Amino acid sequence: MNRYTVMNLREKLENLSISDYQGLKSPGLTCYLNSVLQVLFMTEDFREAVKRNCSEKPTSIDAHLGDLFSMLEREMAQTHNIVIKLGIKDVYEQRDAAEYFEKILCRTSPEASKIFKGELNHKSTCLKCNETDDSKNFFWVLPLSMGDPKSSTYSVRQGLNSFLKVQTVCEDNQMFCTRCNEKQDAKTEYEMTHPPDVLALLLKRFSFDYQQNCYVKLQCKAKVVQTLEIKNCRYRLYAVVHHYGDLMGGHYTADIQSFETGNWYCFNDNTVKCVHKLYSKSEHKSISSTTAYLLMYKM
Repeated sequence: MNRYTVMNLREKLENLSISDYQGLKSPGLTCYLNSVLQVLFMTEDFREAVKRNCSEKPTSIDAHLGDLFSMLEREMAQTHNIVIKLGIKDVYEQRDAAEYFEKILCRTSPEASKIFKGELNHKSTCLKCNETDDSKNFFWVLPLSMGDPKSSTYSVRQGLNSFLKVQTVCEDNQMFCTRCNEKQDAKTEYEMTHPPDVLALLLKRFSFDYQQNCYVKLQCKAKVVQTLEIKNCRYRLYAVVHHYGDLMGGHYTADIQSFETGNWYCFNDNTVKCVHKLYSKSEHKSISSTTAYLLMYKM
């Protein structure tokens, strides 16, 4: 066997869609659900927590997730029971993956969902009397504005820094001060008081275009960093949910790094294939993507 034949055979083997994982068979067009279910399955701590809790409350969504996860470990699984449990009546209607990611977590046991649960403190300070108001709320996902629709590139790191930085509100955006008993200019900022074990970031690719008087999808390239640092916590990217298409019709897939093999896989409904070469081994390099929509970072 000559060198050319060996190289040709090696290339064919590398391009085969062989995977260590299974796809999902679902009714209708529920790729938005399939993508987040695979992210949850491939999150080790969540998978194990669901298995521990599914027998305690058999009527909860943990039981359905537990059955789904157990099947996925052996073969292609069906999502019919999850679809019914989530109250999805029209399986051909386009829906949002981030919305259903949050819906599932809201119905999951606290032990399992706490992995994704973070806390933000919204702090506002009156610039006239220095009165400070704090408001704490938990979150599953941090939404990051992608800014100018005409921009060709977007930095995830800068977007997160912008979300957390101090901002001044004035004029029509003034805030009511209880001490002054009137609206005043103020400083506002978000502080992450409880960083979650898994940080989920939503890139707000859907923006209202006032010239066209409708919502449009932002197709700009996002520079997705593979590591983030927040409040002395270091996070590493392990999953990217992609959205292809536009508001009228689209498709979701998920690229996820396995905690078992270390390889990256593309989960596309009932098919799964290894895409490890698409993701750099260097944690300092960014991934450029026009379709990245939901990002998962593990602490």
